[in-house]
Amino acid sequence: MYPASDSPSEPGRRSGTPGAFGRRPGGIGRPTGPARPGPRDWDVFGPLSFQLVLLRRMADHQPGLVEDALRELGVDRSRMRKTNRRWQAMLRAPGRRGQCPHYRSVLGPPEATGERHVGDLTFEAATWRVPLWPDLRFEVLTAPGGAVWNEWLVRAPGAPGPRLRTVEDLKPWSCTVDEVARAFAPARPLEGTGPALWQLAFTAPDASGQRAEYRAEFMWGLLQRFV
Repeated sequence: MYPASDSPSEPGRRSGTPGAFGRRPGGIGRPTGPARPGPRDWDVFGPLSFQLVLLRRMADHQPGLVEDALRELGVDRSRMRKTNRRWQAMLRAPGRRGQCPHYRSVLGPPEATGERHVGDLTFEAATWRVPLWPDLRFEVLTAPGGAVWNEWLVRAPGAPGPRLRTVEDLKPWSCTVDEVARAFAPARPLEGTGPALWQLAFTAPDASGQRAEYRAEFMWGLLQRFV
């Protein structure tokens, strides 16, 4: 189940947003983040390489958008797969305790930290910039003791959100699971079919006002497709 949308202690809202690579008529949007990395930038596993980990999981759902993103980054699928293997090896390294220290070692100090309250539970929230999606942040929620409870893409503080009124507004990579849940409440969270994968069942109108039931799938909290 996705976390409740309680207000974070840092300013801004937690929802996702269409980033540099939101699909639009005529092709893919140009990135508004940093310039294309050079070959040596990928040798050290850091924020740039971490993007390939996110893309590798999304490639099974939106291969076209992933190809566009890889083209903008100047890398190919081979490097994406290699980087993902490195990440998996790092996660399985002996002696690793929890993932939050691991994220900090790869992504550096968080841009923002704070507390998130979900029911009676309190989690530490840490967010990092993601160059591919300048309007998003990667958020990790950790429980006391360091265990990771949730990890996904959220909206950057102050970034405008998508206007979700009909099912036609739900484009791949355009919104996050909690945005859809709020826009088309009451929504029902469903168990995903893999790590970092969410599903959401909800009722929404189409452009003509006809309401129907839908089930959407989200990877890393970002909308991928209807199922």
